[in-house]
Amino acid sequence: MGFSLGIVGLPNVGKSTLFNALTATLAAESANYAFTTIEPNVGRAAVPDDRLQAIARLAESKLVTPTRLDVVDIAGLVKGASRGEGLGNRFLATIREVDAIAHVLRCFESAEVVHAAGTIDPVSDAETVETELLLADLDSIERRSDGLGKRARGGDKEARAQLALVERVRDVLAAGQPARSLPIEEADEAAFRALQLLTAKPVLYVCNVDEGSAAAGNAHSARIAARAQATGAGCVIVSAAIEAEVAQLADEAERAEFLASLGLKETGLARVIRAGYALLDLVTYFTAGPKEARAWTVRRGTRAPQAAAVIHTDFERGFIAAEVIAYADYIACGGEQGAKAAGKMRLEGRDYVVCDGDVILFRFNV
Repeated sequence: MGFSLGIVGLPNVGKSTLFNALTATLAAESANYAFTTIEPNVGRAAVPDDRLQAIARLAESKLVTPTRLDVVDIAGLVKGASRGEGLGNRFLATIREVDAIAHVLRCFESAEVVHAAGTIDPVSDAETVETELLLADLDSIERRSDGLGKRARGGDKEARAQLALVERVRDVLAAGQPARSLPIEEADEAAFRALQLLTAKPVLYVCNVDEGSAAAGNAHSARIAARAQATGAGCVIVSAAIEAEVAQLADEAERAEFLASLGLKETGLARVIRAGYALLDLVTYFTAGPKEARAWTVRRGTRAPQAAAVIHTDFERGFIAAEVIAYADYIACGGEQGAKAAGKMRLEGRDYVVCDGDVILFRFNV
């Protein structure tokens, strides 16, 4: 089960620099001109989680494997993308494939880096991208509405039900609001997801600031933070320039010293990944033993058999039970044996909903 975060934004806002740092590679070329990223680059970023290291120490694990989030660097969008301008069609098609959007916004001044619009205005930049996504959704919905209308008039009950949902979505989009702002009943969730709407995806604003503003932000990022709060989006402040430097430092102590010199406790990228993780409403559970301690990702609300399937489909098919220890109990009791001795290990069945931080051993038989 993979989860993906698509990095979008106007040209020259720092998307590829951010991607390179996130994935600790130079797979995406960064340059001061539009459309450097012609094909979407895909990388995998480890989700920072201090709990995994603590579990590994107690389990005396030889290998430590964090859970990961797929990161997709998408070509820069320009005004008119919804009509196919620039790399619009390719840009929009790639966004449809990701689970959430990390919208990088330029919140720094620099005469050396040109801006697509000629002026620094991150709110306007956000509106430009979001308008193009909304227009693309509106076009898609109107075409879908026409087809459903013909079928509904012919007596197709299923088409009539779908048309009612599509018309609700169309009204929201026509009012200039994203599809995610529409309340959806549980019975309609599957049909709503099937529409593959760009504006239905959760959004994280990534404010790319200058090095001096990395700790507290600046006036530009403050405007975006206010917009995020008003629209229910996430918001994170980073300096892509700093992150690029940190990515080149192999020694952990050296990285910590460099960040401390800038008044930072952790990288902005750690915050980006955690915020993206939260945006997708994901939780982490752990498996631990002498061979390996590993973190696994599932959506909040996932039941034990489906969580087991993330490890291997046989685990779900032959699921018997899950031996579960809460993270706090695992640490307080000094590991698995101590937790068992203290009566802190629970035997859970098929209906158990996995909680964030659970340390689990699945019992199965195939």
